[in-house]
Amino acid sequence: MASAFPHQPPVSHAPRKETNIVVDRNEPTDVLQVLSSESAQEILGTLKSEPRTASEIAKSIDQSVQNVSYHLDRLCEAELITPIETWYSEKGREMTVYALATEQLVVQFHDSDDETAGG
Repeated sequence: MASAFPHQPPVSHAPRKETNIVVDRNEPTDVLQVLSSESAQEILGTLKSEPRTASEIAKSIDQSVQNVSYHLDRLCEAELITPIETWYSEKGREMTVYALATEQLVVQFHDSDDETAGG
């Protein structure tokens, strides 16, 4: 009898074209702190080619699934990646598929004093 597992249908995902990150001394952004991690950068580089599960990412960058999961959570909170699908392993376990949320990050510097000082 054929099993319903593993179930990994093709994934279609189109990330936003661009996301602006505004750096303002009065309102700190967590995005840059999340991106300062080498592991996070490797994960983003891996997801650039195609969406993947945490275990696929971990294998690709030669790190533990636990470490990758930690960074995936932080990248999701920063809205740099997004869960797009659920696949099932051979054992029937749910596996979240992650993809880039945006193709480009644009860092903009904003100083509140510029507006009051006339630019």
